[in-house]
Amino acid sequence: MDILIRELRAEDDVSEITIDGSFIVDSVLVLELKGQQIGYTVEERPVTYKSYEDEAFAEGDAAPDYSNYIGNPHQISYLAVAQNQVVGQIVLKRNWNNYAYVEDIKVDKSFRGYGVGKKLIEQAKRWMKDGDMTGIMLETQNNNVRACKFYESCGFVIGGFDSYVYRGLNKESDEVAIYWYLF
Repeated sequence: MDILIRELRAEDDVSEITIDGSFIVDSVLVLELKGQQIGYTVEERPVTYKSYEDEAFAEGDAAPDYSNYIGNPHQISYLAVAQNQVVGQIVLKRNWNNYAYVEDIKVDKSFRGYGVGKKLIEQAKRWMKDGDMTGIMLETQNNNVRACKFYESCGFVIGGFDSYVYRGLNKESDEVAIYWYLF
């Protein structure tokens, strides 16, 4: 499958871009500190499905506006296009600590396993190098094990975690935010 990675353009109608970023939750990473390194084991859970887009739109949030990412040297959005449709997106910004920060990355669930995510990460690496940044950082949750394994396969390492981030959305949440770094 041919996959084209390109910058988001002013003429792109972002309201027409629909990427199903939902994921299956069937396990969680259980983190453990080993000296100065964070390791993990995987613990199975009953199967559920998660979609942050569903939660955002249920609360009445509008689709994100990425117009200020166009032509901005400190932030950018790339689209992955296959079969004449947008099948993935990565949104990046230059963070205060000189890392390229992945604000969002998603691949439509029907196009996972075809290398779309890898191509988006490779583009992020080029943007980071072109901008003379230290590395790339991102955050995902411990119940998105497939994403965690994907980042690990791309060379990312766990640099930290926060067990309170997702309690802002749900006070009873047991999700843990995991911070990943690529140097």
